Amino acid sequence: MKLMTSELVTNAVVHGIGGITLRARFEDERVLIEVVDEGQGFERSMRKDDFQEVGGHGLAIVDAEASRWGIHEGTTHVWFEFERSGPRLGEEHNPLSDPPNPQE
Repeated sequence: MKLMTSELVTNAVVHGIGGITLRARFEDERVLIEVVDEGQGFERSMRKDDFQEVGGHGLAIVDAEASRWGIHEGTTHVWFEFERSGPRLGEEHNPLSDPPNPQE
């Protein structure tokens, strides 16, 4: 997930315009990462260059590793989802929630 996030941010730095916004939303079943810059949009395409070439493989990595990804057409708002593995814990089993009060 770090690599995919880094690839989208790098694309915004190298090819984008203006400020860059990174948003992450963590849910029980997935993680949603969004990267937005102030550009006017781009064509959604992945290069078919030789793999030995340096650069140009970011979206191919995202495509291969993300559960889903896409862009909001006409913008430079790119996103991907990554499904979270492992058991789903309810609030009562969440180790980060407040410990039970022994006086209750």
